[in-house]
Amino acid sequence: MPHLVILYTPNLEGETDLTQLCRSLADVMLVQRDEAGKAVFPPGGTRVLAFPAAHYAVADGRADYAFMYLNLRMAAGRSDAVKQRAGDELLACVQKHVAPIFAQRHLGITLQIDQSPGQVYDGKHSNLHPLFNK
Repeated sequence: MPHLVILYTPNLEGETDLTQLCRSLADVMLVQRDEAGKAVFPPGGTRVLAFPAAHYAVADGRADYAFMYLNLRMAAGRSDAVKQRAGDELLACVQKHVAPIFAQRHLGITLQIDQSPGQVYDGKHSNLHPLFNK
């Protein structure tokens, strides 16, 4: 963890490079620092995934509206200020990326950050973390 999952209406696919958006968001996550200067998100655990909605309804359906929902899930332990700054910078990244679309069509964007207070089970199997542990 942290995982940032993007759900979007598939009418956006031909209008933007979603792989580039994922990379840009991951880069924003990787530069986040806490009050002590420590990385907020571990590089080996940072993931950004985007999925088109197979079925959707947006607003009143009278136009070809688009929507993007971003959910960042992270473990507990970060200050409110760190979470606020990360959210603001992630949202700014998305806004910059979709600015050309926003100027041409109606688009809703929601970014939520969830924190798991106590997990019942958190199984992991990865050989990515050692690449970034020094």
